[in-house]
Amino acid sequence: MKIDSIFVNGRIRTLDADHPTAKSVGVHNGRIVGFDDDLRGLQVERKVDLAGSPVLPGFNDAHNHLTMTGMRLSCVSLRPDRIGSLDQLYAAVRKEAATLPGGAWVRGAGYDQNFLEGHPDADALDAVSAGHPVMLEHVSGHMMTVNSAAFERAGYSDRAAVPDFDGGAVGRTDDGRANGLLQERAMSFMYEQVRPIALDDVQRNLRLASDQAVRYGLTSITEPGIGDYSLVGNSPVDFHSYQVAVESGALLPRITLMPLNTTLHDVEGFRDMSWFGLDLGVRTGFGDDRLRMGPVKIVSDGSFIGRSAAMHRCYHGEPDNHGVLQYDPKQLHEMIIGAHDAGWTVATHAVGDAAIDHVLDAVEEAQRQSPRPDVRHRIEHFAYTTGEQVRRAASLGIIGVPQGSFISDFGDGLMDAVDSGTSGHIFRMKSLLNAGMVLPGSTDAPVSEANPLVSIHNMVNRRTASGRVLGPQEKLSVAEAVRAYTYGSAYAVGDESEKGTLRVGQLADMVVLSEDVFDIDVETIRDVTVGATVIGGDVVYGDLSSH
Repeated sequence: MKIDSIFVNGRIRTLDADHPTAKSVGVHNGRIVGFDDDLRGLQVERKVDLAGSPVLPGFNDAHNHLTMTGMRLSCVSLRPDRIGSLDQLYAAVRKEAATLPGGAWVRGAGYDQNFLEGHPDADALDAVSAGHPVMLEHVSGHMMTVNSAAFERAGYSDRAAVPDFDGGAVGRTDDGRANGLLQERAMSFMYEQVRPIALDDVQRNLRLASDQAVRYGLTSITEPGIGDYSLVGNSPVDFHSYQVAVESGALLPRITLMPLNTTLHDVEGFRDMSWFGLDLGVRTGFGDDRLRMGPVKIVSDGSFIGRSAAMHRCYHGEPDNHGVLQYDPKQLHEMIIGAHDAGWTVATHAVGDAAIDHVLDAVEEAQRQSPRPDVRHRIEHFAYTTGEQVRRAASLGIIGVPQGSFISDFGDGLMDAVDSGTSGHIFRMKSLLNAGMVLPGSTDAPVSEANPLVSIHNMVNRRTASGRVLGPQEKLSVAEAVRAYTYGSAYAVGDESEKGTLRVGQLADMVVLSEDVFDIDVETIRDVTVGATVIGGDVVYGDLSSH
C-alpha cells in the first residue's frame, strides 16, 4: 500500500489513552492510517520531518467570531495594548480620518472603558473626525460609540430624537441627547448603515482571520452567529460566503457555523405543523468535515465586561444595574423550546446568573415535553454561576462554554464588578469537570486574542493582569486544559469521533509546538509558539522539511 505522507521524528501526544504517544504518524486522504510500527513496509509519497518537536491534536476554538476577527484586523485597533487613554483614542481617530476619502466611515474596535477614563463621547469624536461618520466597537462587541455624523447617516440629525430600544440602551447627556454610546439591541440601527457587508470584503476578512488562526495552531473553529447583519452576521448569504472562502482556499480551518435565531422562521408543511427552522429543513449537522451547520444561537443577555449581563444582584457600585435581558423570559422559552422541538441543538448566550436560570428552565421544559437524551445544548460563556446552576446544567446534559482568555484580559474588571465574596462564581472550569460536564476551550475572539496557548495558560494559572488569582479552586491541570481545547471543543459540536484526539481513522489535524506544554513551568505556557499547523495532512502554516 502507498500512502500520502508520514510525519516522522516527532514527540506526539495523541490524547488517546489506548496509544498516548508516538514518534511517527501516517496520513492518507486526510486521515490518520497508523503510528510507528503500523507504518513499517508502507510506501509513501512524502516524508515530513518533525525535527523532534512536540505535537498535539490541532486546537479547536468552540466560540470564535471569525469574520468579526477579520474585520477588526482590517480596521483601527483600539485594544488596551494599543490605546491606554481617551486622548490616545481620539488621536487614533484623527489620524485615521485624515487618510480617508470624504464621507468614508472611520471604523475602530477593541476599546475597553475599564482601561480608559470612560467611554468615548460623540461630541469629542465630532471634534477629531473631520466630518466623517465614526463607529467604534467596544471590545466585548456588545456596545459601541458613534458620532453625530453617524447618527445623521441613520436619519437622526437631532440626537435628542434617537429613540430608546427594547433589549438595549442609548446613552444620553443631561439634556436628553444621545451621547454616542449604544448597547445591545440599540446597536442594530447603526449596524444597518454599514451592513450587509459586500462579499469581497467578507472574503478579505475571512482570509485575514484564517491566516491568524493557523498561525495560532487552530485547525477547527465554531463561528457563533451568522446571517443576521443587524447583530453579528455579515449578510443574509453568510453560509454562501463561507462556502466561497472554503472553495477558494481563503479559509483553512474547519468551520462549524451557528445561525442566529433571528434567521429562523416558521416553515409550513413539516410533519403537518409549523416548523421553526430554515428553508428546505436545513438544521444542525448539515455539511461535511470542512463546513457544517452547528447549533442555532440565541443571545439572551449582554456582556459581563460591559456590565450588561443579566444578574440577580446589582453590579458592585451600581445599585440600579441588573443588566439587560435581550428577550422577555417567555419569548426566550418559546424560542429554545421551538428550536429543540425542530431538531436543532441550541447554543444560548447567557452570561449573568439571572439569564442562565431562564435558559436552564427552558431547556428543562423542552426536554420534559420532547425528550432528546443525546442532544448537546450549550450555554455560551456561562460566566457567573452558582454551584447549583452548575449541577443543574450537568444534569440536563448542557455544555458550558467559558473563555479562559478573559481571565488575564478582563479578570480584574470582572472581579470588581461583583461582591468580593462571589468572585469565585466567575468563569468556573474545574467545577464543570467535577460535575461531569465536558469542558471546551474558546476565546470569543476578537473579544480576546484568538491564541489558544494564552487561553490554556489562563485555564491553568487563572491569574489576572494585576496578579490576582481568580477562583484558585477552578484551576485546571495542563492535561485538562489541553483536552478542553482539543477533544472538548470537538465534543461540543458532536465531532469527537472525527477530531480532538489523534487516532486511526480520524482527521489528520495537528499542531507542532516550540515546547511541550506538559513539561514546562506552567507560568510560561503563554510563551510557547506554534511551529507548524497541519490540517488533513497538509502543512498550512510553518516550514517542515519534507522529501
